[in-house]
Amino acid sequence: MGNSYLILENGAVFEGQTFGYDGETIGELVFNTGMTGYLETLTDPSYYGQMVIQTFPLIGNYGVIPSDFESGGVQVKAYIVREWCQEPSNFRCEGALDTFLRLNKIPGLYGLDTRALTRIVRESGVMNAKVSKKPVLTEREWAELKSYAVKESVENTSTKDAYTLEAEEPKYKVVLWDFGAKRNIAKELVKRGCSVAVLPWYTTADEIKAIQPDGIMLTNGPGDPKDNTQIIAELKKLCTYNIPTFGICLGHQLLALSQGGETKKLHYGHRGVNQPVLETHTGRVFVTSQNHGYAVLSETLPKTADPNYINCNDGTCEGVTYKNMPVFSVQFHPEACGGPLDSRWLFDKFITMMEEGKKHAS
Repeated sequence: MGNSYLILENGAVFEGQTFGYDGETIGELVFNTGMTGYLETLTDPSYYGQMVIQTFPLIGNYGVIPSDFESGGVQVKAYIVREWCQEPSNFRCEGALDTFLRLNKIPGLYGLDTRALTRIVRESGVMNAKVSKKPVLTEREWAELKSYAVKESVENTSTKDAYTLEAEEPKYKVVLWDFGAKRNIAKELVKRGCSVAVLPWYTTADEIKAIQPDGIMLTNGPGDPKDNTQIIAELKKLCTYNIPTFGICLGHQLLALSQGGETKKLHYGHRGVNQPVLETHTGRVFVTSQNHGYAVLSETLPKTADPNYINCNDGTCEGVTYKNMPVFSVQFHPEACGGPLDSRWLFDKFITMMEEGKKHAS
């Protein structure tokens, strides 16, 4: 273990001690406020290209539990914590965080003032940063730092090949269009009797229609939704087929773009497991798990769209129901791993839509 430096795009420098992989890297610096779920955070494809600050001070205390992973590997560029636990204790534990990061070649920093670091991101906004072995960068290194951008994120996190997950007693056939999906989305569908065909990002609308699914799941994923012009064009066509569709996170944003809406980059995003969301028609508030840096602009949506969920903290759009087709979407994560279970019923709503669609078809 030695010392390394976290150098921010605005010139701030934080000295810390290294754990995990002893190397250098550049990424987009964001923070997560969750008190649990660090394994899900590390393996969530939505963090592709980003360095994550954990605001909760102690990380790693229940070790590494592979069954909690949300993908096949670590997706973050670097991991920044106040303190990491060297002796984890949990009956499911299969290893230590330090070893896990080292094996996956992910640099870690600890011993930093993560509260001060988080305040900088909150006040100045998301910015690039570098984990460096030295506190001063050359002109060339500064240029590399400032020019860094998260690119081709969906292409690099979506499944490379199609595959199917079968329920014990399949009742519905669902296409899960994978833009960098968390594993628990498919698990929630399988649990409800769905045979889930997981398809890569480059799948076309007509290829999806040819499968004759009862429903379509549009998953979460990383990056700027506007970068995905091919997906948006195919999704616009797919919506004309009136197949029951449920979008989550990036899927929610891509749906809005396909219907003529707009998205914007948030100042510092929503990343944590305690985001309050208001259902406008009922006045109910749900505590939700979220991980996104972009938001749909409600005022740009067509009149056929009902933005029926809003974030209680900043008023941003958290969900849309499309009145002209059997389609709805949410910005938050109803599969919530880690996080609260308040909104898991939305999967049941999707099942009901498919059931009604089958009745109508017959």
